[in-house]
Amino acid sequence: MLLSFSSLLWAQLGVEGDEWKESEVPPPPAFDVGKLVTFDVSPNSPMVYGVDPASISITHTDSLVRYVMVATSPSGVRNIMYEAIRCSTGEFKTYARYAPEGRWNMAGNPEWRSMFGNLPSRHALRFAQAGACDNAAVPTSVKDMVSRLKNQNSRVIH
Repeated sequence: MLLSFSSLLWAQLGVEGDEWKESEVPPPPAFDVGKLVTFDVSPNSPMVYGVDPASISITHTDSLVRYVMVATSPSGVRNIMYEAIRCSTGEFKTYARYAPEGRWNMAGNPEWRSMFGNLPSRHALRFAQAGACDNAAVPTSVKDMVSRLKNQNSRVIH
């Protein structure tokens, strides 16, 4: 019930109009898995999700938060994605996935998807709720966002 109310409220707050245009997507940033700020996605999931604060950027021209998300399984296998969140509409997009060989594989035609659907969007929604979004707006700074992430039942892995 809370999730459906939350998505309805988010959708009502996030009306931008037809003039919105995404800025040019920068290449995937460097990241350090030793500096991840983690957050809970689901009490039923054994996966640990986190972002390296140095990989986060906010573009105020299109109101997007871009970041590298790392999902780690209990056995240590990592799924690493370069993504963006559009706080005003409750959507996210995956631009690229990091290959075990150490290179990025760019998505062919990435599309915006709702964060309020089922998996695989749950990590994006929890990241938004933990601090990546300030309700339907982007935070004023990466520093503010990281501070909120660290104080939302998060922990830093070293």
